[in-house]
Amino acid sequence: MGNLATATFGGGCFWCIEAVIQRLNGVKSLKSGYSGGFIKNPPYREVCTGRTGHAEVIQVTFDPDIISYHDLIFIFMTSHDPTTLNRQGADVGTQYRSIVLYHDLEQKEIAEQVFQEVQPFYEDRIVTELTPFEVFYLAEEDHQNYYNNNQDARYCQIVIDPKVQKLKKMYADRLI
Repeated sequence: MGNLATATFGGGCFWCIEAVIQRLNGVKSLKSGYSGGFIKNPPYREVCTGRTGHAEVIQVTFDPDIISYHDLIFIFMTSHDPTTLNRQGADVGTQYRSIVLYHDLEQKEIAEQVFQEVQPFYEDRIVTELTPFEVFYLAEEDHQNYYNNNQDARYCQIVIDPKVQKLKKMYADRLI
C-alpha cells in the first residue's frame, strides 16, 4: 500500500456523499463530520440550525495509487448538484452547501480543474465553495456509516439509493 492522502468535501447531507464515496476502490476510511465553520466541536443539532458556519462533510483517507484526487473530486462533483447554493434537494441551509476543503495547493489546483471539466454537465453555473481546510469535527456515532446501517429507512430508500445506483452505473469499474 502506498502513501495515503486525505480529502474533505461536502455536498448536502453527509449521509448521501458518504454512501457514494465509501464504495470506491482505493478509499481506505471515511468519516462524516463538520468543517468550514467557526464553532468548536459543534453537535449535530447546532449544525442543523445553520448558525455554526459548518457544512456537513466527509473526510476521506484514500490511496492515490488506486484512486487519484482528481477522480475522487470528479465523482463527488457528479454525484450531487454543485449548482445549487446552500441546498441539495429538500435539504436547505449553509450546512448543506457544496464545498471542497483543500489540504494543499495541489488539491486546490486539481479541484479548480475538475470544476471546469464538469461544468459542461450542468446548465447552471457551479457554485461549489473552494476553501482551505482548517479543522474537521467528527459527527456523532449514529451519523457514521449511516446508509449501510439504515438501508430500510425511508430517507435512504428515496434519496440515497438513487445516488448509489447512479454510481454503480457510471463508475462500476471503480467500485470495491
